[in-house]
Amino acid sequence: MGKKDITFNDMARLDDEPLISLRIEELMSVPNLGVEPPIQPPPEKWSANYDFSLDGHAAIGLPKPKNEEEKARLVRGFLSGLGKLFDPQNNWTFLKLLKLTTDYCMRCQTCSEACHVYMASGQQEIYRPTFRSEILRRLYKRYYTPGGKLLKSLVGADIDLNYKMVVRLVESAYRCNMCRRCAQVCPMAVDNMVIAREIRKLFNQEMGIGPTPLFGKGTRNHLKTGSSTGMSPAGFKETIEFIEDDIGDRTGKKIKIPLDKKGADILLIHNAGEYLSWPENPGAFAVLFDAAGINYTLSSEHIGYDGVNYGLFCDDAELARIALKHLVIAKQLGVRKVVIGECGHATKTYCVITDRVFPGDLSISDLPRESCLPLFWEIVKSGVVKLDPSRNNFPTTLHDSCNIARLMGIVRPQRYVTRAISPKFREMTPNGANNYCCGGGSGFAIMNDFNFAQWRKKVSERMKTKQILEAFKDCLDPGTEKYVIAACSNCKGAMRDIIGHYKLWDKYRITYGGLVELIVNAMVDLPKPFLELEFMGSE
Repeated sequence: MGKKDITFNDMARLDDEPLISLRIEELMSVPNLGVEPPIQPPPEKWSANYDFSLDGHAAIGLPKPKNEEEKARLVRGFLSGLGKLFDPQNNWTFLKLLKLTTDYCMRCQTCSEACHVYMASGQQEIYRPTFRSEILRRLYKRYYTPGGKLLKSLVGADIDLNYKMVVRLVESAYRCNMCRRCAQVCPMAVDNMVIAREIRKLFNQEMGIGPTPLFGKGTRNHLKTGSSTGMSPAGFKETIEFIEDDIGDRTGKKIKIPLDKKGADILLIHNAGEYLSWPENPGAFAVLFDAAGINYTLSSEHIGYDGVNYGLFCDDAELARIALKHLVIAKQLGVRKVVIGECGHATKTYCVITDRVFPGDLSISDLPRESCLPLFWEIVKSGVVKLDPSRNNFPTTLHDSCNIARLMGIVRPQRYVTRAISPKFREMTPNGANNYCCGGGSGFAIMNDFNFAQWRKKVSERMKTKQILEAFKDCLDPGTEKYVIAACSNCKGAMRDIIGHYKLWDKYRITYGGLVELIVNAMVDLPKPFLELEFMGSE
């Protein structure tokens, strides 16, 4: 079947043949990428037991129903959840946004070319931003409106519903990075991200169906152990001691990182992935804040030290449980405000979404929350920390987190900082609020079950790979080390993926890291570079 021939009702096809088969030669071309290995089909033992019928890949890997009752249960659960999505008693938080998007799309397809997944895939119809949205819109109309029940095709409700439609639709919701670039170009301000997110929520909350890394190993683990990484409060304190030792080795400074300090100006919350994968990032925060005289603290309380909140991507209840704990800790410590470290989705969660969920004394007006990026610029601009840009005398480029730049409009502070400390900085094209997603957004960076990582590397991360290579096209010589700034933990995971998979360090000496590490690397009173320009990762 050709990529232009897919219809909405093909999602209800009862066979197991994927609707599309991705091939390297049909994907978007990326200059300087070199020869790529072919895309592999799923192993037969997986295909025999799990559903791969959307595109030959699986983010969730739903087991195939064993009998008609299991098939019927999937459909009943979906319809029950669909009704709740449009019920103000059950979805008061996001119903208005959902209705605006379902009611006002003009089907003009202006959004399609803004979507990196659609473009990178070679414009496959099933990845068009409006494709899954239109399916949900028609299903709701058919089963929950009088006109749809009676007239179907006359009112745009002509769509089949069976268990195959249900399993393909939930997989389809995990082919969207929720980056909202489509919403940015929509003449009606329709936000297809909201529909992808609400479909995920329907399955997660109503049916207990979602990717294990986000739910079982993500929010559930976070609530149980204190961190989505499984790091306990005791483990966190040991990690802090390790980071303090590492700071001493890197800088010769003896810095005690403050924990649970009542009355501090700032409660700083990092993504816990930083502590385990990139401990030099919270270490650099400690060095910079110490040098600038910032009165801050971390929390060592259960949940309080991990800003990750995967409920943002798929579950209102899980989002609220984790966020509430953070805000209560901030209140108990008596801090003036909460600052989120280099993490895009955590910044969005605490600076935007929780304000929709928690009114009263937990609202952002009563308990201020902000990104760390404006604070970085305040420190650099003030001159309180002496910096020497020549210590960063290598090419750099900046990847913008979608949640921070596009959603929250924080675009300039990180550029002011970078231009002040990095003499060979160059922008990606496009950049800022128009930047493309890293391809790891909305949880994709940690989703490696079944063969989803192959899809992520080949499709959702493809546009970012192209942007990086284009930004450094004048200096690809492997004799020159290059640095991609990614001030977001999730985005760094995607950079590690891209650089490892396409061997960009081996070929071109391209590596990545956070912004705060680059600032500290420019500090004149450090005896040696803070940054070690190397690539630690694997395919």
